[in-house]
This record gives sequence, C-alpha cells and structure tokens, in this order.
Amino acid sequence: MRYSKQRELVMQTVQNLCDHPTAEEIYDAAVKECPGLSLGTVYRNLNSLVDAGWVRRVSIPGKADRFDHTLPWHSHLYCTMCGSVTDAEVDEKQVMKLVKNQKGHVQDCAVVLIGVCEACCEKQAQENAH
Repeated sequence: MRYSKQRELVMQTVQNLCDHPTAEEIYDAAVKECPGLSLGTVYRNLNSLVDAGWVRRVSIPGKADRFDHTLPWHSHLYCTMCGSVTDAEVDEKQVMKLVKNQKGHVQDCAVVLIGVCEACCEKQAQENAH
C-alpha cells in the first residue's frame, strides 16, 4: 500500500480514539488536523487499512461499523443503552472449537455481544436504589 498523509492521519486517529470509533467520529477528529479531508476519503482509507490488516472492522447489525486498532482476535460488547463498544471477555478456546467444527473453511470469526455495558449497569443500579 502506498503511503499517503491522509491514510496516515486516519490510522493515527483510529489509534488515538481507543473507543472503537465510527468513520464519522474518525472524520470529526481528523478534519481538525486536515481541514480539506472528506468523509469519503476517510471511508476509502479505512477500507484500505482493513484490507491491509492494519485496522479491524467491528460490525454491529443495524449500526455503523466501528474500527479497532487492536488486531489480535478478540470479542466486543455493544451497549444498547449508551451505544458504546468495548472489548469483551469471551472464552477463545470455546470459540475456536466452534469454528473448527464447521464444515468448509472459516476465514474469520467475530463475536459481538449485545447487551448493557458495566458502566450503564452500575448507573441503572444507582438510579434504582434511589
């Protein structure tokens, strides 16, 4: 992949925003450093970075894709209350067992849990206590 200032900026922005940002959130942060940047350029560069294996796409059904700079396999939790995406603890051995038992060839596996994050659970518990 050829070097480009805009691609480098998009990559740095994904790394700096550690909260699994959307393309629009990446654009909002990056355009401050590069006012001529377009949202389309951000999308194109994100797709190139994903294809090159430098950024991981986190797909959430019915929601905008998120982007993650942590490349090793891991799972995510999408919070239905606040909309955040956080890393989730999932038994990797169980997932790999599931993958190995499939017929054909599995190229990738993404586990996205959908529920309520720890912070929202705590907030809800505090509100219910009052």
